[in-house]
Amino acid sequence: MSLIKIDGLKRHYEMTSGTVKALDGIDIEIEQGERVILLGPSGSGKTTLLNCLSALDSPTDGTYSFDGNEVPRNDSEKMTSFRRENIGYVFQFFNLLQDLTVRENIQLIQELSGKKDPQRALELLELVGLENEVDRFPGEISGGQQQRVAIARSIAKRPSLLLGDELTGNLDTETSRKVMDALVKACEKEQITSVFVTHDESLVRYATRVIRIDSGKIMSDERVNAE
Repeated sequence: MSLIKIDGLKRHYEMTSGTVKALDGIDIEIEQGERVILLGPSGSGKTTLLNCLSALDSPTDGTYSFDGNEVPRNDSEKMTSFRRENIGYVFQFFNLLQDLTVRENIQLIQELSGKKDPQRALELLELVGLENEVDRFPGEISGGQQQRVAIARSIAKRPSLLLGDELTGNLDTETSRKVMDALVKACEKEQITSVFVTHDESLVRYATRVIRIDSGKIMSDERVNAE
């Protein structure tokens, strides 16, 4: 069953130098449970596409349906509600609150989404291998561990779609592997569809599908055998 259906999606920006076509006619259909990696060079449009998927940005043209319903655009209140109800986001720089413990960072997101559940917070931290770090502060654990906290936090509200932008960009190879292993495990257990932007070809093995973008257009779209 399709979770995401995009037809003819465009995002153009008018600059003094002319029109910048960040996205220029994107067609994508993503099934529930897929793990999609968007690959492309800097300026290819992949982050713009991610922002449109999350309703952080509104496309200039085209249609975007999520679970059979048209996604709101050009209405900040409705777009915010859509994100709150459906989207989890993992950022490159973790964005954890430094004065809250690992456990409290998870519980805060639960409270904000109206889904407070202390036991689930602990279960999520165990899922990403951090059951022994629950009462430590972010500054007391490694960057890779902080990113795994960020993953647990992003799925604490039970999103349908998890998005990530260069989420291993600041991590070494071994730490990236641990983070991606934790992410795949969490998405499979929670039955979450995921879309991640990266320029790192080594992450392809964690995806079920790889979409390559350049100059605002899809260059290739292929299914892969994930680990």
